Amino acid sequence: MKKIRAAVVGYGNIGKFTIEALEASADFEIAGVVRRNGAENKPAELAPYEVVKDIKELKDVDVAILATPTRSCEEYAKQILPLGINTVDSYDIHTNIRGYRERLMEINKQTNTVSVIAAGWDPGSDSIVRTLMQSLAPKGLSFTNFGPGMSMGHSLCARSKAGVKNALSMTIPLGEGIHRRMVYVELEDGAKLEEVTAAIKADPYFANDETHVFAVESVDAVKDMGHGVHLVRKGVSGKTQNQRFEFNMSINNPALTAQVLVNAARASMRQQPGCYTTIEFPVIDMLPGERADLIEHLV
Repeated sequence: MKKIRAAVVGYGNIGKFTIEALEASADFEIAGVVRRNGAENKPAELAPYEVVKDIKELKDVDVAILATPTRSCEEYAKQILPLGINTVDSYDIHTNIRGYRERLMEINKQTNTVSVIAAGWDPGSDSIVRTLMQSLAPKGLSFTNFGPGMSMGHSLCARSKAGVKNALSMTIPLGEGIHRRMVYVELEDGAKLEEVTAAIKADPYFANDETHVFAVESVDAVKDMGHGVHLVRKGVSGKTQNQRFEFNMSINNPALTAQVLVNAARASMRQQPGCYTTIEFPVIDMLPGERADLIEHLV
């Protein structure tokens, strides 16, 4: 069976774990890595792979896994899709996913390609669990409680603010889907904590949550990539009240994001042209192997 040739675009935390997930997947081969600086200061762990500045320099790429900041995903996708290459990303601004999907859908149809967006663990794999829970109790309430743990998207957002040298955003669950954001920042010389705090709190990433910002000497001294989620659905099955479902996990944040991205890259090769979220195609498409064998094992 021909292996899926995947390129990894970006080589931060998610990019590194994506390489590991691809190396562990027998149905993939790594077509190369796209980095801003190309092969300059190439890390030792990338020695087996071609490292370039532009994906056009790689050969026979089937799918590009965008291990990039959320706010640059659309830009990269719009550059890559016209090359006839599928894209997969972990875009995580929940309120913008619908519009993003609609914009990429037009390009996918024009270029005969597939995009899978919002394919991290939330949104992504948690979206699949929420969908299943709602199907089991169509009437009711669902609560998604994150953490305690590091949010990569929120940390990156805080890091982008003027006056911030480094940042860590911790998500603390308060229950019933309410969260507190604890943001720890290393300030650049001359930066004022009050101004940095105002900029962080005004950003859409933080605007809807209780947010506290603290200055620290070293973000690395408090950094922990662990995270978790507790999903709860309480509702009605048919006409029967008081049905309750729960899902818990404790995870390494970028490692799980990378695994879902690789799963989604696999699924992208099995869809018709278009833009998809993880709840729009059969979950079995995310698994390697023959469908009949998977059915025999899982059903």
